Amino acid sequence: MAADEPLVLGIETSCDETGVGIVRGTTLLADAVASSVDTHARFGGVVPEIASRAHLEAMVPTIERALKEAGVSARDLDGIAVTSGPGLAGALLVGVSAAKAYAYALGKPLYGVNHLASHICVDQLEHGPLPEPTMALLVSGGHSSLLLAPDITSDVRPLGATIDDAAGEAFDKIARVLNLGFPGGPVIDRLAKEGDPASIAFPRGLTGPRDAPYDFSFSGLKTSVARWIEAKRAAGEEVPVRDVAASFQEAVVDVLTRKAVRACKDEGVDHLMIGGGVAANSRLRALAQERCERAGIRLRVPRPGLCTDNGAMVAALGAEMVARNRRPSDLELSADSSLPVTEPHVPGADHGHGHSHDHDHVHEISKDNLYS
Repeated sequence: MAADEPLVLGIETSCDETGVGIVRGTTLLADAVASSVDTHARFGGVVPEIASRAHLEAMVPTIERALKEAGVSARDLDGIAVTSGPGLAGALLVGVSAAKAYAYALGKPLYGVNHLASHICVDQLEHGPLPEPTMALLVSGGHSSLLLAPDITSDVRPLGATIDDAAGEAFDKIARVLNLGFPGGPVIDRLAKEGDPASIAFPRGLTGPRDAPYDFSFSGLKTSVARWIEAKRAAGEEVPVRDVAASFQEAVVDVLTRKAVRACKDEGVDHLMIGGGVAANSRLRALAQERCERAGIRLRVPRPGLCTDNGAMVAALGAEMVARNRRPSDLELSADSSLPVTEPHVPGADHGHGHSHDHDHVHEISKDNLYS
């Protein structure tokens, strides 16, 4: 870790995790998280208004905890990075407002970055610089995407995405049908280890010869599993929860890994990065490893704690933006709940000099815009 590498603080509030990370270059110094998942559990899913309020309460204490953990002062930072989208609009707004306030007060450059690109970039903190291009399979509660990234700071290309329910949503919905609580991913993963993945033949969506080769669909699978469970209950039979969990999980990870390996082969990329919350799933990791080894593809998957939403991933992408001298965002930066993955970050207007921490430029911006 060189002292001249960029020291960046990252703020992530796209859903229900208030994440604050601090990195120097590709070295993780702090990863502080405050989660409101327990509050949402009784509603069976994330309630946007509750998430926003929880971020508001957790923001300053979480930032202070991260700075203390990293052993640095806010004034030492070379930049502030924040998820500006995609995500829940209200939740994003809290993070963006906080990042703008800190950047303004400290006179530091601000980088509004893309949530999905951050999920790719976080792997640098564990396995070193990303190969170029990087092939990434991102699987989370809101997204299932295959992305090709020749340059994580400026060039991310979507090859395929979910056309209905994302994989994480399907896990949550099946867990609800099985009365397993929220979130569904970890409990299904745990129960599936004790079940037989070949016991029930659930459908594999979008795998026909004429289907979109890299797109995903889990809505039909979700409906099929729910109907199977309902039929068992209607007949007065006991539902084999472990077998259902294992068979459902196998159907999801089979499609994800099959399409990801196919994309690597078609694009001539000899490695695959898997990120997002569902990348913490043990069966997805095992099957991906097995199929990648067979295809001669190197697999990169961050440890589970870096797969779920966190501030470290935002800081990692922010540090890369600073290192590559990408243009910072303006203090007029806004939250964009549908920010396309083709925009890894939101650059400000070119004011003719490199950084927004040039104090003349910072004070040109009206304070009225700080929370716009």
